[in-house]
Amino acid sequence: MKAIVYASVGNRDVLALVDRPVPEPGPGEVRVRVAISGVNATDWKCRRFGHAGGRLMYPEVIPHHDGSGVIDAVGSGVAAERVGQRVWTWESAWRRPHGTAAEYVVLPSRQAVELPPGASLELGASIGLPALAAHRCLTSARQAPARLGPGALAGRTVLVAGGAGAVGHAAVQLATWSGATVIATVGSPEKEKLARVAGAGHVVHHRSESAAADIRAIAPTGVDLITEVAPSANLDLDLEVLAPGGTVAAYGTEGDGEVLLPTRLLMGRNLCYQFVLALTLPAEEKDAAVADVAAAVSDGALGVGEEAGLPLHRYPLDRTGDAHDAVEGGVTGKVLIDLR
Repeated sequence: MKAIVYASVGNRDVLALVDRPVPEPGPGEVRVRVAISGVNATDWKCRRFGHAGGRLMYPEVIPHHDGSGVIDAVGSGVAAERVGQRVWTWESAWRRPHGTAAEYVVLPSRQAVELPPGASLELGASIGLPALAAHRCLTSARQAPARLGPGALAGRTVLVAGGAGAVGHAAVQLATWSGATVIATVGSPEKEKLARVAGAGHVVHHRSESAAADIRAIAPTGVDLITEVAPSANLDLDLEVLAPGGTVAAYGTEGDGEVLLPTRLLMGRNLCYQFVLALTLPAEEKDAAVADVAAAVSDGALGVGEEAGLPLHRYPLDRTGDAHDAVEGGVTGKVLIDLR
């Protein structure tokens, strides 16, 4: 099979297109013939900085956690009926050397989730990490439900920072599906259009001098929850618009990676900061999030493509370096690798 690999940390030039043996599924595993591999920020960061102390966990790594395709073989203990299923995969490369940047991937059966007939392979490859991170953010507020679904966030106001990004897009769609009032912040008219078609009921330009007043006009008592991609840059705005007892769920980092919090203000208003990395959540939380995301897919609540607020940028496998550069450069939308 064709695969992209790297054997040392570094820039895109460590990536190589190679031939490798087709893997065989072990007990409890399935093999997926990959149709599309999804690229996330985690992928280029792991390539550049390594997994632990600047090193790789394995002699050779095939990157990318997310993808979609068709199960073509199963290991012992997995129902034979799974062969032929269209699936989306999650955390394919988490603590494993073999991700979806290859024509085949083997992974535990629970990490290959069946796609319903109406869901595209493009959607399947775009779900994974962004949707699971968004789910954790949306369930992290004080007295928030542990699960999402129709009505679960009714009566709550959610501010999605970076509503046109991959995680922001998933947060807008999952929060809307769950009944929340959704406000998205964006940085341009083009991104405003994307956030609106994704389902955000309100959109505010975060660079505007009136951003806080615009949000307060929608939510006079403040917002209950902020899903935050840039906690340092947006600190002042977030603290201006949070309701007493509100939560900032930060899933991203920027600048020097530090947030200087005014503790007296946070204490006085009983505010909460929750930092989120979906990869390190407990297994039971991951399974619950996967189940809710799968339900949203079945309900048609998640979509991709410009018409759904998430433009797709497609590359062939031999241009994986360009795909990594696009994600690192902050391209608006979802970057995909076609393997069909």
